[in-house]
Amino acid sequence: MTVPELKSFLDEKADFYNNPSFIDDDPISVPHRFSLKQDIEIIGFLTATISWGNRKSIINDAEKMLNFMGNSPFDFIKNSSVKELNSLEKTGIHRTFNGEDFKEFVINLKRIYSQNESLENLFLMQNGEGNFYHSLHRFRENFIGENLHRSRKHVSSTYKNSSAKRLMMFLRWMVRKDRKGVDFGLWHNIDQKYLSIPLDVHTGNISRKLHLIQRKQNDWKTVEEMDLILRKFNPEDPAKYDFALFGLGVSKDF
Repeated sequence: MTVPELKSFLDEKADFYNNPSFIDDDPISVPHRFSLKQDIEIIGFLTATISWGNRKSIINDAEKMLNFMGNSPFDFIKNSSVKELNSLEKTGIHRTFNGEDFKEFVINLKRIYSQNESLENLFLMQNGEGNFYHSLHRFRENFIGENLHRSRKHVSSTYKNSSAKRLMMFLRWMVRKDRKGVDFGLWHNIDQKYLSIPLDVHTGNISRKLHLIQRKQNDWKTVEEMDLILRKFNPEDPAKYDFALFGLGVSKDF
């Protein structure tokens, strides 16, 4: 395909997959059950954190966390007792993300929400930054805090060249604004033009087949390589192509 043909193809596929029917089988369906901003942020972040592997298992395991939180994430974060927090330790959540990790995440979120109205404050970019490389590192440092708990392995480090797929997906959910009804567009102080594709096996493999990227690794350098062309295709909304690339990968339409 020529470059114009590739852009037209990806625009068409993005529009095809970016619709409410996408929600049902995707982890984003979990935060879509809520209307309160903080509820959406909290369960969105927790669901994104465990988003690796089979999507049905991810959704089922996100429901486990919701059940432990009484289906009221923000209220639980604010008001959970020591006894309730300790009860989380013995639970199994999702693969290597266990009950002890869940408890630590809740403790960290409790601290953060005692100081902030929204998680958005922790992802804000600074002057001169063109992507979330530094922002995600600052978030990680702030979220982990001083307690170097084992759960920190579940928060990707861009400074270690991670693609930070799960954090980028969470950012897409919170930041992207359109009228399709999939992404929330809750945050207003972060411009969606800085978003990158949540790079994983599916999006990486399809991107290589389409010659969007040359690098073999799914790492942050590859994220930046992909940004170079997708931001030319749509400077204001490059992350919309996540729908095209992920949809093609999952459906095996290409």
